[in-house]
Amino acid sequence: MKLLQKFSIEPIDNHLYELAFIHESYANEKGLGECYERLEFLGDSVLDLVVSEFLYKMDPSLNEGELTRIRSNYVCKKALYIYSKELRLDQYVKLGAGQEMAKREVDSVTGDVFESFVGAMYLDQGLDTVKEFLSKTVIPHIENEDIFFYDYKSKLKQLCDQECFNISYELIKEEGEPHKKTFTMAVLINGEHYGTGSGGNKKEAEQKASKVALEKL
Repeated sequence: MKLLQKFSIEPIDNHLYELAFIHESYANEKGLGECYERLEFLGDSVLDLVVSEFLYKMDPSLNEGELTRIRSNYVCKKALYIYSKELRLDQYVKLGAGQEMAKREVDSVTGDVFESFVGAMYLDQGLDTVKEFLSKTVIPHIENEDIFFYDYKSKLKQLCDQECFNISYELIKEEGEPHKKTFTMAVLINGEHYGTGSGGNKKEAEQKASKVALEKL
């Protein structure tokens, strides 16, 4: 794999890196019994650890809440998608023949494989190699203070707390197949609807609804 050569990584277990790009649809079609999802789970935790450690050492004045907020910007779906595209990891993904996916799903898979690749590297090479890899791919974005995610929900809560407003969220609609669900959430301020938003999960929908409410306020 050229990507491993680029970062001077000599793999011990090539299978881990192959598995990191196998989508569930391909695994089912080929009867493999495994896909990248377990590696993605591991990579998510490893990425959180490395980014958390960097932020912790970067600025001793940051409190727990500030560290959490900043970290969320660099491990969110959009950030993972950008990291993956910069490395062209999407070119290695193996999908089942004829697999039809909406753009949202394609973007999600693109981000997923960044984490699964990190998970594979951690198992194969250890944490120090992962840190070196992330120092060249993720950390520069932190140093540049790039913005991938704006937390509209937290901003709205802060504003409502200042004005002593009561804020809550309500599920308006849930539709689609289990793996392709779309949620529509409404944000209520003092019991009055201030905006709605839709997304692939409730958190995404709440963020979009919060953005609408902030514009109104």
